[in-house]
Amino acid sequence: MFDEMQGSEQSRQVVRPAYAALWDWLGETKPDVLDFRRREAELLFRRIGITFAVYGDAEAHERLIPFDIIPRILSASEWDVLHRGLVQRIKAINAFVNDIYHRREILKAGVLPEDLIFQNPVFRPEMNGQKVPHDVYVHVAGIDVVRTDAETFYVLEDNARTPSGVSYMLENREIMLRLFPELFSRYRVAPVEHYPDELLQTLKSVAPSAASSDPTVVLLTPGLHNSAYYEHSFLADKLGIELVEGRDLVVKDEVVHMRTTEGLKRVDVIYRRIDDDFLDPLVFRPDSALGVPGLMSAYQADNVTLANAVGTGIADDKAIYSYMPQILKFYLGEDPILKNVPTWRCRESDHLTYVLEHIGELVTKEVHGSGGYGMLIGPAADRATIAAFCAKLKSNPKDFIAQPTLALSTCPTCVEDGIAPRHVDLRPFVLAGRDRIHVVPGGLTRVAMPKGSLVVNSSQGGGTKDTWVLDR
Repeated sequence: MFDEMQGSEQSRQVVRPAYAALWDWLGETKPDVLDFRRREAELLFRRIGITFAVYGDAEAHERLIPFDIIPRILSASEWDVLHRGLVQRIKAINAFVNDIYHRREILKAGVLPEDLIFQNPVFRPEMNGQKVPHDVYVHVAGIDVVRTDAETFYVLEDNARTPSGVSYMLENREIMLRLFPELFSRYRVAPVEHYPDELLQTLKSVAPSAASSDPTVVLLTPGLHNSAYYEHSFLADKLGIELVEGRDLVVKDEVVHMRTTEGLKRVDVIYRRIDDDFLDPLVFRPDSALGVPGLMSAYQADNVTLANAVGTGIADDKAIYSYMPQILKFYLGEDPILKNVPTWRCRESDHLTYVLEHIGELVTKEVHGSGGYGMLIGPAADRATIAAFCAKLKSNPKDFIAQPTLALSTCPTCVEDGIAPRHVDLRPFVLAGRDRIHVVPGGLTRVAMPKGSLVVNSSQGGGTKDTWVLDR
């Protein structure tokens, strides 16, 4: 097991250079001081109102994501690798989505099976031949990354639809600056506070050609009862744009307008946090009360930009994920800088046979699952759970993939019993605009709070950490 502060099992007493000052600070800081700061951080989060709702949970409105006060630290050289790999990945993803909805060269070349695209529920035929500004489909991506040793990073998932979590990244930094100025003084930490400015610049850069020199951008939310509503309102405030619901927008003559106290105002870019299915009841789900009737007609007329574009779900499908090394090679002519986790596609009979025979050793996931739901961690499951999951797998094998159980790295974490290692992943946020790609230096570190757990998702009890990328 690789610990990011103390290295491998064989060298536990050798503190890695990036963590040296933190190690000294922890040695100087009394446990009761740490515990007091931990409780103070929780109180601050409660006062600010940072909550996370879990559907079906009667107490959802009162739940906080646990916050760990010990930062995760990445050296400049480690970040260089991640940065290059993330930029490479988002270039390939945008090229892939553009190709799938236009020339389909990758299918003609036989790199991917056609049914994996055309029979996929997240493939949107409405986007066939649809031109989007500057050929950018995924403007905001959250790429989940894990590591297994000092040198090796794996991409776990590509979140290319409506990735969440950036508000927690920003609030985590603000809380840490407030509570631990003396620790910050020992490091040169790259800032993340400019993310809202970068996001707004990215969104404005992809406005349609008919937009003014200062495009109007809005954030479209499903509303107050959505699990990520806090983030939606937080980001709209930080960006200085209007937070709107579907009922606040109207389409006239294939142009989107926002209702204001002074009348209708044209909207050029919609940063939408609503899934495709609910965007336009005239095109997708007719029972949707969240979207805007006629929105797709304005979109197809190139009078509004949707970020992210409709149909990007095809890029974060977990079966498509398994082809990412080939996708990178096809579009960029490059090998991936960040590795893929080896993946068995249960839709293929030989893969299914292997998974069923080794399911107790693997992590098996629903292709379109998220939030830690719909998956089986074989080594942690009992026989009855495994048997039930096998039955589900046999009945719909195309809906599942499986991967080996990775030994995720650990970071020191402040828990009730003191400081202990806990497993972590990282969600860096990548912005792709008209002429540049920007990666926020850090991202959201998610931590599995229960001892031995590998599930970092907030909906499953996971917490978060501030992520420090060291300036050179």
